[in-house]
Amino acid sequence: MTRFLVDEDLPRSLVRVLRAANYEAEDVREIGLRGGTDQDVFARAQELGAVLLTGDSDFANILRFPLGSHAGLIVSRIPDDVPVATLNAELLKAIRELQSEDLSGALVIVEIGRVRIRRPVAPRD
Repeated sequence: MTRFLVDEDLPRSLVRVLRAANYEAEDVREIGLRGGTDQDVFARAQELGAVLLTGDSDFANILRFPLGSHAGLIVSRIPDDVPVATLNAELLKAIRELQSEDLSGALVIVEIGRVRIRRPVAPRD
């Protein structure tokens, strides 16, 4: 089962929603990373073997966080003015759609009604 680490720029209620849907999820605020740097949050996600769920578009920078170098990144591009319940529902829907996918090393961008996946390029023989 995929494990998730939820960044502090997403609502705390997302962790409750994920747990209610039987996903293993932690909030960075629960593990002492409130106000932590992107690098600290990223490193902790890797230590946990968790997919990082964030609204921080800096994590979509593949030069800074290269494809294949992590357990997976899901970046929400859902606007801030969307109600929290809608945001949570869209992210849960995307995660369910991705349930059978291997997210290791992948960057996933979630927008309302749309999910894009960018995977690491397999080395050529």
